[in-house]
Amino acid sequence: MLNTIDILNASILIVDDQASNVQLLTQLLQDAAYTRVTSTMNPQEVCALHRTHHYDLILLDLNMPVLDGFQVMEALKADAADDYLPVIVLTAQPGHKLRALQSGAKDFVSKPFDLVEVKTRIHNMLEVRLLYKKLDDFNKILEQTVLQRTAELRESEARYRSLTELASDWYWEQDENGRFTKVSGPVLQMLGIKDESQPDATGSGPGTGWNELERGALQSTIAARQPFLDFNFSRVNSDGTEQRFRVSGEPMFNQACRFLGYRGIGVEITAHQ
Repeated sequence: MLNTIDILNASILIVDDQASNVQLLTQLLQDAAYTRVTSTMNPQEVCALHRTHHYDLILLDLNMPVLDGFQVMEALKADAADDYLPVIVLTAQPGHKLRALQSGAKDFVSKPFDLVEVKTRIHNMLEVRLLYKKLDDFNKILEQTVLQRTAELRESEARYRSLTELASDWYWEQDENGRFTKVSGPVLQMLGIKDESQPDATGSGPGTGWNELERGALQSTIAARQPFLDFNFSRVNSDGTEQRFRVSGEPMFNQACRFLGYRGIGVEITAHQ
């Protein structure tokens, strides 16, 4: 939230080719305890000044020689770092008010000045402007935090996979239809699973030596989308030798709780029996 000090410390630029108007507005703002008030009587300086100081508010006269207030606003919009034009126009011509707002001004003050109205409009404008800046700063911090957390998550996932690869014979991921999407290690060869890119590869259907009771129990667990830890299963090869495996896996879901598939690790434990 904003406090009074934030508003009174806001930076304000007065732009008017009449010295009497500049003096009147400067005195008005100083009497109201605003601390950062500057002015120029040269409209051609406004863009460079705003580029350097990033004013929270510009009090801009519309009727000036060489470069009028409308031209100044167009130049500011073309040169702005953000899409918020912090301008209150000063005009003695009622017909210019609508055109000024359509040109990007946020408010207007009529000449001759009603001092109470001027102070009120300036205060309200600064309050909105500073809240806008706080929101913009918050969004930038949030965006940076998201990028940082995403990078940390990817680094953590890379470390996890590296560790699982060291601690197991293979790491795998499957989609919701059971197709392997990521494989690290000789899992397809060890399990005799058919690789669709190699039509002559060994299949995994009946007759390939798997213990069907074990396979059925594992498939039931996967169908129920349940995690499993150190699940043991085996197969008998065509030469009569037996291979035994231990596998652990967990289902994956997205933020909408939609099932994405499984990921897990496995190891052949035949040599350890």
